[in-house]
Amino acid sequence: MRPETTLDLLAAPAELSAVRRALHDYGADVQLCASELVTNVIQHLGEGVPVTVRVLRDDGGRTRLEVTDPDPRALPVLRATVDVDAESGRGLALLDALALRWGVAHGPGGKTVWCELGPGAPEDGAVPGRGAMSVAASA
Repeated sequence: MRPETTLDLLAAPAELSAVRRALHDYGADVQLCASELVTNVIQHLGEGVPVTVRVLRDDGGRTRLEVTDPDPRALPVLRATVDVDAESGRGLALLDALALRWGVAHGPGGKTVWCELGPGAPEDGAVPGRGAMSVAASA
């Protein structure tokens, strides 16, 4: 995969629309996943946390989105169910439904939550998702 776009920002609600605009050419699924992952940083680590958003693409059109933050302990948790009246808790479920697979990579000074999305809508109308989740340590 080759890097296509890298965004360095301080996590804040005002930055979400800028992230979506910067990723417009990658499509709505990439924009939504990036927005959800940056929102998780804001909700679980707080505003002002440094974040790097990276988008990479391979020759087959598969896209990998990575969101890196400095806290290796705050790990994403996919909830089995979310109360209908809950105001949050659906972000990872959306990501899981859209992504071919997703996971967490630990590195020096933080973690990267990543997801991989296919080259576009499946021709047979199948819905992507129920992607495999993995956790890996990187050196």
